Amino acid sequence: MNPEHSYFEVSINPLHSNLDLTILFSGAGNPIPLHKMGPAVHDYFLIHTVFAGTGTFEMRGRSYSCKAGDTFVIFPGELFSYIADLHTPWQYAWVACTGKTVNSLLAQIGVTPEQAVVSGNNPRHIRHYYRHIRACFRQNDLPQLEELEAEGWLRLLLRELARANTTKISAKPIAETDIQRQVGQAIRYLELQYTQSVSIEHLANSLGYHRTYLCKMFKQATGLSPMQYLFNIRMERAKQLLQTAMTIDQVASSVGFNDALYFSKQFHKWSGAAPSVYRKRMWEA
Repeated sequence: MNPEHSYFEVSINPLHSNLDLTILFSGAGNPIPLHKMGPAVHDYFLIHTVFAGTGTFEMRGRSYSCKAGDTFVIFPGELFSYIADLHTPWQYAWVACTGKTVNSLLAQIGVTPEQAVVSGNNPRHIRHYYRHIRACFRQNDLPQLEELEAEGWLRLLLRELARANTTKISAKPIAETDIQRQVGQAIRYLELQYTQSVSIEHLANSLGYHRTYLCKMFKQATGLSPMQYLFNIRMERAKQLLQTAMTIDQVASSVGFNDALYFSKQFHKWSGAAPSVYRKRMWEA
């Protein structure tokens, strides 16, 4: 038993991964009154969620009084401290993680070094995410799969924090108009579905617009109709594939053309050279 906790457990990831999101360890504990950590600095992210009691967390010159349902996040390289209350010491769980995507994931849910606390979660609802994360590292059969599972539970945990932080997120200045957002979604759809038979009618319905209105918005934003934009995506991708050893038929199929002859004519019209001629030029360059 940890002498500074009436209850304490921790599970450690046995792998030394270098992923974009890696869980290092996860634990839970009931600290004794006035149990304190810091001032100190970590080289990883450390997320705590309070399930009962109260305590105080400090970082970046701000002091947060935390209670059940609050989550506070320690950022790497940031000086922090926290202390359990004298009369009602908090009980919490934690998860430590690192990786290139953690900062952006936290920013997406409104958590930054300047605003490092999320309030409003149901502690009983969120507790099981921490339990699942800890349980992942107790199996010892296939640690790579356990790590993958733990990452999934962490993402679900962050989703729950985002739900509690919706007000803060929506209160931020909106960087794009509704039209820009809808056109952006249409562009994203075309970029991901260009290998398929794309229906602009279906795209418009999925975004909640009439086909004519979507085409008008799209052309205002990009200078092209959706089908012209899709055609350019396919041709640019075909240029890349023609630099490989794929056959013309295979290239055509890979960019959404069932008829290789029709693809060749369209590519010639677009680039000024037949696919085979274009390929020869690229290989000779």
